[in-house]
Amino acid sequence: MAIYDTLGATYGRTRQPDPRIAAQIHAALGNAPDVVNVGAGTGSYEPAQTVLAVEPSQIMLAQRPLGAAPAVCAVAEALPLRNNATDTVMALLTVHHWSDVAAGIAELRRIARRRIVILTWDQQVFREQFWLVRDYLPQAAAFDDTRAIPTDRLAALLGGAREEAVPVPHDCTDGFGAAYWRRPHAYLDPQVRSGISMFAQAGEGVLAPGLAALTDDLATGRWRERYADLLTLDTVDVGYRLLVTDC
Repeated sequence: MAIYDTLGATYGRTRQPDPRIAAQIHAALGNAPDVVNVGAGTGSYEPAQTVLAVEPSQIMLAQRPLGAAPAVCAVAEALPLRNNATDTVMALLTVHHWSDVAAGIAELRRIARRRIVILTWDQQVFREQFWLVRDYLPQAAAFDDTRAIPTDRLAALLGGAREEAVPVPHDCTDGFGAAYWRRPHAYLDPQVRSGISMFAQAGEGVLAPGLAALTDDLATGRWRERYADLLTLDTVDVGYRLLVTDC
């Protein structure tokens, strides 16, 4: 069973593409005439030239919008495509879910003729810079320690890659882990947390003490006092990265 067959039921409601992040991803894709989206989920950030989406979860596939690219239920480690099948491959916030990252990256390289674009995150930067996991939910960060793939390892598997920081806007519409960095009350919403695998998989019991502390700090004003500097920022870098490699 794919992980998002159990965790992804509300994904289409809480994970809407952010236009600023979309612009950066699409710039990285360049002038690709055709794109395959691997680990596609509900289809966020797919450009108009997407010709196929690959996703192992039927729950996620069912949430793809009408008019989205054709999709196939399959895993990254065994893509049902011929060699050099597409100009460009993209894989966004998905590699940490793969059972065999080396095999999955090898498959991306096998089917891509020109370029591969991966959106991931640097776990060390995330741990150090994102206040929620650093100060309230270190247990969630510890869970991510077990599955986050170092960006240098990904770059090596890709045969080299350039790395771009992906700043997170304060009003980000895509509810991934750090999307609500300036909207802390959102993390108290179970539906928001259910769309973030780091929290959903860690479990509510593990998160409860940290969420209780956050609730109290928001009620007393301690959060606003402690993180006053964040309220002046429009974007932050908490470790999200694009890796781009030309084949």
